[in-house]
Amino acid sequence: MHRAIRPYDEMLDAAGTPRSHCRQYYGWLREQSGETLSRKRAEADALFHRVGITFAVYGENEGTERLIPFDIVPRSRPADEWAHLEQGLKQRVRALNAFIADIYHEQRILRAGRIPAEQVLCNPQYRPEMQGLNLPGGIYAHISGIDIVRDHEGAFCVLEDNLRVPSGVSYMLENRKMMMRLFPELFARDAIEPVEHYPDVLHENLKSVAPVGVTEPTVVLLTPGAYNSAYFEHAFLAQQMGIELVEGQDLFVRDAVLYMRTTRGPERVDVVYRRLDDDFLDPLSFRPDSTLGVPGLLTAYRAGHVSIANAIGTGVADDKSVYPYVPDMVRFYLDEEPLLANVPTWVLRRASDRAYVLAHLEDLVVKEVHGAGGYGMLIGPAASSGQLAEFRVRIKAQPERYIAQPTLALSTSPTLVAAGLAPRHIDLRPFVLSGREVTVVPGGLTRVALREGSLVVNSSQGGGTKDTWVLGAAPDAAAADRDGVD
Repeated sequence: MHRAIRPYDEMLDAAGTPRSHCRQYYGWLREQSGETLSRKRAEADALFHRVGITFAVYGENEGTERLIPFDIVPRSRPADEWAHLEQGLKQRVRALNAFIADIYHEQRILRAGRIPAEQVLCNPQYRPEMQGLNLPGGIYAHISGIDIVRDHEGAFCVLEDNLRVPSGVSYMLENRKMMMRLFPELFARDAIEPVEHYPDVLHENLKSVAPVGVTEPTVVLLTPGAYNSAYFEHAFLAQQMGIELVEGQDLFVRDAVLYMRTTRGPERVDVVYRRLDDDFLDPLSFRPDSTLGVPGLLTAYRAGHVSIANAIGTGVADDKSVYPYVPDMVRFYLDEEPLLANVPTWVLRRASDRAYVLAHLEDLVVKEVHGAGGYGMLIGPAASSGQLAEFRVRIKAQPERYIAQPTLALSTSPTLVAAGLAPRHIDLRPFVLSGREVTVVPGGLTRVALREGSLVVNSSQGGGTKDTWVLGAAPDAAAADRDGVD
């Protein structure tokens, strides 16, 4: 029997006393009646339904739409803690961008033996079509969603990197709008850093990576369509940025230049913020049966006539079997020590790692290297003997498909559930934008495992979300700072 590890509580210390940055909010929360909180939660649910903030569920009833549960108790972070996390995130994303640029050019890190070459070059997400292609600013991952967790001692760790089409930022923005509507008095009293400028920062970053010589770039958001699970987010971000939301059929390539069909005739497109995977982008270069992409898009891209964010081929860097090498990337490309640690990880293609994991399967979490959304994973302590036996067979048959990690005691945050306030496990997905500068909007998407004892925060697995507060300067001081800027 293993001794249960007490998870780190984000609001209360081991003695049950509110942490210094939470004292003011905790005092307010204790003054609220259960009836008041329940009424506010019902109001939030009704408003989210009215706006249509849903996601599609696959694998059950195809096309089913669900509301992502929203918890009205926020998760807050002090300014100094956030500053450290922000620097670590920027460092990590700079290293990841350097890695992707390197593997499609000189491949120095492979020649130095820091990462096994076959793990990169034989990876299904490695795109030979990108070899030798120079991109504006050398940026490949323009929008990165880095999943952060806290261990039982409160230390931040990176759980995984999302560099292809990271989602969830619309929920970060809508959660903040909801909290400001439900509890305006808290925002008048507390110094909470804003997040609503994210679409403007994203738009400026996208324009900054337009092809050389383009001064007034046209940016579009390419969506797979209304049946995609994140379609609400696609439409929301396009509207917030003031750009066109397009599907593949709205675009065409002529003379290696990308155009958008409009009522005024063809309009040249300079930057595509794509929200569909590489395989579906261009049926002439990738999957020939794709009806979602644009024939000839890769030709226009390789000619340097259009920028794509995120770049084709970024998926090799967020493969879970490449993740263990990111700290080495920081050292190799930046000559710095990583500010954020990885979660200890066993790569099951290695015989020694595989032997250890098979012997301790009931204590570990096993993930598919290309898995997402909480699917295809095993949580050993919660698995039945039959599930453990099934995963042993899978691992022995295709070990290269899996990694394993310890079962972390993810930090908890007070959450409003049917019985009242109770601790629930959480993670955090901050969004890092890379353009002329690397920017992190203060906050991110906090996901919460609503089922008691559950460690799975994914919305597809019953998880919910919270607003994330980064505490900054007092409101009056912040306003004075803004007024003093020319």
